[in-house]
Amino acid sequence: MADRAALTDSPVSPEDAAALIRGRRTIDRFKPGEVPETALIHEAIELARWAPNHHRTEPWRFCLIGERTKTRIIDLNSRLLTASRGAEVAEAKRERWQSMPGWLAINCISNDDPITAREDYAACACAVQNLMLYLHSAGVGTKWASGAVTREPEFLELLGAQSGEYCVGLIWYGYAQRRPRSQRQSVDHIVRTLD
Repeated sequence: MADRAALTDSPVSPEDAAALIRGRRTIDRFKPGEVPETALIHEAIELARWAPNHHRTEPWRFCLIGERTKTRIIDLNSRLLTASRGAEVAEAKRERWQSMPGWLAINCISNDDPITAREDYAACACAVQNLMLYLHSAGVGTKWASGAVTREPEFLELLGAQSGEYCVGLIWYGYAQRRPRSQRQSVDHIVRTLD
């Protein structure tokens, strides 16, 4: 019986876990020039990899993006936006993206089996949530972006992606300048109780 109790012991109370989960927000404005320490980001990645993943495929690959690669991604996105929406939109987005302090991309290894591929994407999404919750607990805000640029072959080349990798998301991180409010639908609206 003692072994079973040890498996259910948690260092965090349910109330604390609930507060952490409910408190995380997508941050869209960061304090300029303040980037969290690299050691904290490495710890977040270490914890991200503890996400559930069927058959322990560990399909995630993390790319820490430095200034040179960040500039190239911004240039690529500007070219894409100029072609699709015009120079004015592209320039506004360039300014916005240049203000993002920390950059991290999460890629997924493709799998030829469609069921495993879906499970692997879900595993990567769980890894992103682990990463974001840990950073939130450390006072670091995040934003998960998955816009058109992340699906460009040139973007993947800039990340040094291996053959068969695709991007699940670009994560911007830093210290929040403001904390947006958020609402969710009621539980009654999203739950079906079956006999």
